Amino acid sequence: MQDPHRNLPQLLGDARRWFEEGLLAALEAGGATPVSPTQTQLFAALDDQGTTASELARRMGVTRQTAHQAVHGLIAAGLLEQVPDPASARQRLIRRTEEGERAHRRAVRILEQLEERLAGRIGREAVDALRAALETPWGPPPAPAPK
Repeated sequence: MQDPHRNLPQLLGDARRWFEEGLLAALEAGGATPVSPTQTQLFAALDDQGTTASELARRMGVTRQTAHQAVHGLIAAGLLEQVPDPASARQRLIRRTEEGERAHRRAVRILEQLEERLAGRIGREAVDALRAALETPWGPPPAPAPK
């Protein structure tokens, strides 16, 4: 039995998984290239003009090795490519291929449909309030309290 007083990070994690599972199921049903939850997270963290693997790892909260593995899997699937970073000769940018852009647009549409399904379940007002709360800047995490 689950604790009825689960903390907010646990609830937010469950909510993220609900969207991930719905997205992955819809992509699979549509015949898309199979991807992992980490790879979908990576896709969401990409800037349109490209992002370095180190920055992707930071945004995703994973190790650089995990980010590199996800990147290389998506490169092998033809969804991402590496290109020289015009701002740094030592770095490469990861960006979507044309097929990756199509997959990204499809995922955005699916996520919009999932949000509408959620609104049908918990109400449009609840979804709008949730969105507003999550879009409000929270500021940096508080410093530890002195002992």
